[in-house]
Amino acid sequence: MKVIGISTSPREQSNSDILLRRALEGTASTGANTEYLRLGDYKIAPCSACGACYKTGECAIKDDFQKVLNKMLDADRLIFATPIYFMSVCAQAKILIDRCQCLWATKYVLKRPIEQTQGRHRLAMVIAVGATKSKKMFESVRMTMKYWFDVLDVRYFANLFVNKIEEAGKIAGNAEAMSEAFRLGAELVGAEETTLEKTIDVEITAG
Repeated sequence: MKVIGISTSPREQSNSDILLRRALEGTASTGANTEYLRLGDYKIAPCSACGACYKTGECAIKDDFQKVLNKMLDADRLIFATPIYFMSVCAQAKILIDRCQCLWATKYVLKRPIEQTQGRHRLAMVIAVGATKSKKMFESVRMTMKYWFDVLDVRYFANLFVNKIEEAGKIAGNAEAMSEAFRLGAELVGAEETTLEKTIDVEITAG
């Protein structure tokens, strides 16, 4: 069982990053092979809307995106962590998501399967942390993840959303959030796709 956790926050000791690392501790506790990836360590350009992938199924921009994409497609479980900026995912997260247009083109324009994912039981969860008290900021994240996970051929297993927390590292003192991250990470590994009725939705107000 391969698990990859992707931290998209540009901030050191960010709250979403801390929760991601805790969730990966949960996956590791089950014996799964876990990998942590900090997106800021990779050079990924934004989608240029060149349209090349509509003909080839591959992104024409050659950078670190291909490395990250292969890791995501090889994984059996994916944990994606992002801070909330202006009621949505951060810019770094959105760049990665948008570059996956090549997968969308492969599946829905060229009508080809994603070969690396065929016949596999793949699940994903999302961690998002925002500073305001509004829970509406998670609505756009849910929708973005739903359609992104679709092109990645992963089933949307769970959310862990935390609001009213901003100071870097403060989430480490929130026992409920840290406990839920560990629990969901462990459950992500053992979950059976055939028994999933709906996405597990955990929302925590930290303030």
